[in-house]
This record gives sequence, C-alpha cells and structure tokens, in this order.
Amino acid sequence: MTDPGGVVLRDAATVMILRDGDAGVEVFMLKRNLNSDFVGGAYVFPGGAVDPADREVDLEPVCEGRSDVEASRRLGIPSGGLAFWVAAIRESFEEAGVLLAYDDSDRIVDLDDSAGVDRWAEHRIAVDNGERQLIDVCHSEGLRLAVDAMHYFGHWITPEGAPRRYDTRFFLAAAPTNQTPLHDDHEVIANEWLRPADGLARVESGELTMMPPTMASLRAVARFATAADALAAATEITDVPTILPQVIATEGGVRIVLPGDPRYDGEPGVPDAAVHSMSLATGRTTGLDLEGDT
Repeated sequence: MTDPGGVVLRDAATVMILRDGDAGVEVFMLKRNLNSDFVGGAYVFPGGAVDPADREVDLEPVCEGRSDVEASRRLGIPSGGLAFWVAAIRESFEEAGVLLAYDDSDRIVDLDDSAGVDRWAEHRIAVDNGERQLIDVCHSEGLRLAVDAMHYFGHWITPEGAPRRYDTRFFLAAAPTNQTPLHDDHEVIANEWLRPADGLARVESGELTMMPPTMASLRAVARFATAADALAAATEITDVPTILPQVIATEGGVRIVLPGDPRYDGEPGVPDAAVHSMSLATGRTTGLDLEGDT
C-alpha cells in the first residue's frame, strides 16, 4: 500500500517482552543506532518490517497453536496474519537474541546452555544477514515457533507525511527464563530492562527518546503488578483499534496528535474514547488502554 505522498506503507511487528523484576514488571528495550534512518537513538521494543520470508506458507506447520486463518481473523485482515507473529519472533531473535520457540520437550528453547551458545549465535547471525531463514533453524533444531504465547494488543500506523511509514502490530510475550537478551550492535546499540514508569519518567526528563506508540504501550503495562497479570489481561482482548496519529503545524513547529485530541480532524475532544479504548485494568476487552503521548 502507498500513501498519498507516494511513501510505501510497510507491514511491521514488534513484541514487548515482559518479566518480573524486584520492583515490579520490567520490559526489555533496545536503543536504536544513532545513525538509523528511522527514529535513530530512540528506545524501542524488538521488532521490524515483515519480510517476504515471514509470509512463506511452509511456516504454518512450525507455528504452534495458531493457523494463518486464525491469526488473520485476529488482526482483521483477509489472509497473511501469521506473518506478523513470525516477523516479531524473527526480529526478537535477530536484534535481541530472544527466540520464542518450543523445543522437542515442549519448553521454550534453552539458549543459555553453554554447550549450544556458539551454535545459537551462529544461527542468529545467519538469520540476521539473510544467509539462513528462520524456518531452516526450526527444521535443523526441531523447533516450533511459540506464536500461541504471543498476544496481540496494539495497532499503530505511522502518520502520513513521514519519510518511512509502517503499519505495525504490537504483541506481548513473557521473557524466557533460559535466554539472556542482548543487542546486535548494528541496528541497536544498547539494551536495558526498564520498569514502565521509570522509562516514562526518563523520557519526561529528556534522558531517553521514545515514540508515542512505545510510550502508550509502557503506560498500558505499567498498571499491572506482575507480567502474568498483563499477559492474562491481554488474552481477554477482543478488539484492537487502529491508531493513526496526525502531524499538525503549530506556532512552534509541528506536533503529533492522536484520535481524541480536539485538533485531530477537528473532532471534539474525547480523551477517554478512541485512543483510550484498551482498559485492561477494568476488565474491558477492547484492547490495551493505549494512552498515547502528544
């Protein structure tokens, strides 16, 4: 799909990897390369564009617990939905060294076992370089992608006018206990486990840079006491709204506004409606309360 300005709108997927820290829920985050063409220096979740290889029909047999029909229905598209789950898993493996996949014992694969560290590193580099496909790793290692353990909760589209635009699906997943996340020192240059509230405070202070969808996702998770609580709430979501921010001119330059802002298409201000439709805390099942920053 191409926008009115001629920019191709690319499908993308990202995954929030959660764990329980000493002071509450933590999210694994990566710092993008400062020289990146897209949001350089920003803190993000593992993710990226859906590649053609993610759409291969022969991937469905190695995806545990979710067919393409089911995945597409969940995303509200005619077909090809499973590719978003696959892309999120592939990107998390490439960028963060986290592989959400089951071994032949039906457990998330152990990447920390010293006997296989070098082998998994070689797999990761080969997939990242395009020398090997993720399905090849699945076949050689006897793995099944854990798409059943990844829960869809957000849908954001880059505003019109941006030089690069993505139609991005957001997922939640639990951090494997036998894998140590890292960063690839290429697309991303640092990694950190952050409490959502701490991450947001550091953005407010100017220490970190994050995009509105990232901040909205952190706010949505910040209300939960444990990772299990957040994941359980995500399983109850029945409808995920599409959020398309707009860039508007202001006296000081430009500003990003979201649905619900009175400046968005001139609609009345309804800050607790369109954007804030995801209220996991109150048991509503229309998606995470994506309270985006403007």
